[in-house]
Amino acid sequence: MKKKHISSYELEKRGFSRSTYYAMKYGKSVTVNTINQLCAILDCEVSDIMKYVRDTD
Repeated sequence: MKKKHISSYELEKRGFSRSTYYAMKYGKSVTVNTINQLCAILDCEVSDIMKYVRDTD
C-alpha cells in the first residue's frame, strides 16, 4: 500500500471493507476472494501482499 500510496481510507472508498482490512492487518483469516479484491485494487500479485509462514506447533 505504501508503494502505491493507497491508504486504508482509499481502500474503503474502493469497496474494500474496513473490517476486512483490520482482519488482514492482525493476521486473521480472509478468503481468496478478499486477496483477489486487494490485488485488483493495488494492481499487484498475491506474493506482493502475503507470505507463507509455517506454524511452529
